[in-house]
Amino acid sequence: MTNAPDFPVLMPVYDVADVYFERGEGAYLWDDKGECYLDFIGGIAVTGLGHANPAIVKALKDQAEKLWITSNIFKNHNTERLAKRLVDISFAGTVFFQNSGVEAWECGIKVIRKYFSSIGQPHRYRVITFNGCFHGRTLTACAAAKTEKMVGGFGPLLDGFDQVAWGDIAAVRAAITNETAAINIEPVQGEGGMRVASKEFMRELRAICDEFGLLLYFDEIQCGMGRTGHMFAYEAYGITPDVMCIAKALGNGFPIAACMATTKAAGGMTAGTHGSTYGGNPLATAIGNAVLDVMTADGFLSEVRRKGDLLWQELEKVLKNHPRVFKEHRGAGMMQGLVCIPPNKEIAAALLQEKLITIWAGENVLRLLPPLIVSDTQIDEAVSIIDRVAGKLEAKA
Repeated sequence: MTNAPDFPVLMPVYDVADVYFERGEGAYLWDDKGECYLDFIGGIAVTGLGHANPAIVKALKDQAEKLWITSNIFKNHNTERLAKRLVDISFAGTVFFQNSGVEAWECGIKVIRKYFSSIGQPHRYRVITFNGCFHGRTLTACAAAKTEKMVGGFGPLLDGFDQVAWGDIAAVRAAITNETAAINIEPVQGEGGMRVASKEFMRELRAICDEFGLLLYFDEIQCGMGRTGHMFAYEAYGITPDVMCIAKALGNGFPIAACMATTKAAGGMTAGTHGSTYGGNPLATAIGNAVLDVMTADGFLSEVRRKGDLLWQELEKVLKNHPRVFKEHRGAGMMQGLVCIPPNKEIAAALLQEKLITIWAGENVLRLLPPLIVSDTQIDEAVSIIDRVAGKLEAKA
């Protein structure tokens, strides 16, 4: 069989902008023509510490000259150290490393099912999710999301997920059956439109899980690792989950993710029940440790919160100044979005022309995910570009 002559060598599954980036530093990227851009997506919440961060680069180089991978059938100091540090700063008692967010998310689903099987309740396997959720692109994650763009053409879907309306406690209660095992939620939905779960709602979910013996599962792939101004988003709610997945900023661009759980929830995970060829390799976990070195330093997260407040205040001015372009402002910390009136992709394209990189999200939202190390001056620069582009769009209308 021969390839169609006009079919691209890269599968055409992305809406690709016509720009090639060749290098980055901090919050900036340079293309192959030498043009400089201000990066306010960071690989979609990945480069939390900025491009080519010296501490991360050093950790990569140092470890690359020693050892990249052996196998998880052998012990490794980097991996054990990173797991211990994540346990020490979180609710969790145990960690399993993976390569990507969706792998860590699926590990969490396996942890949940295995827990109920191990306590003699294998009939409890269903997980309640929320409309607008996004957990990745595997068939299991697509089945959880249920949106047409995720599931169209990929049926039949894996059974086991019951989706309810975002923020609707009554709907959550109504969805619980004797087969329900867990509730899975992103404290802040990224792809779903930068929707932030309220404190009351999240506390109700914790109470419901305790009432019915369910596990509470948080997806912090995007909103974790300092993104909201806390190391983990759940800290703002005064509750803890039983299982959680993280990824993205944990490796600052190097593939690494983690499924974290209480020792009770992970009680069914014994030798042979799960595994990964690359997950938790020495190179990835050396970088993860370097990321934690920066993020756990005194004052780092408080500075993220301060800059998040500054970004919020400045975007509020943009919202007020351009009511024909933006109608709502959402988010938390360094994870903010503007609900657009014109198509969000049109606005993102216009901003790209002005050398500001943004990304769209559900509900016609323009998503802003600057690096956590962004400066006040760079925040001002980005907001000025948004303000200027919004003015131009209004003038055309």
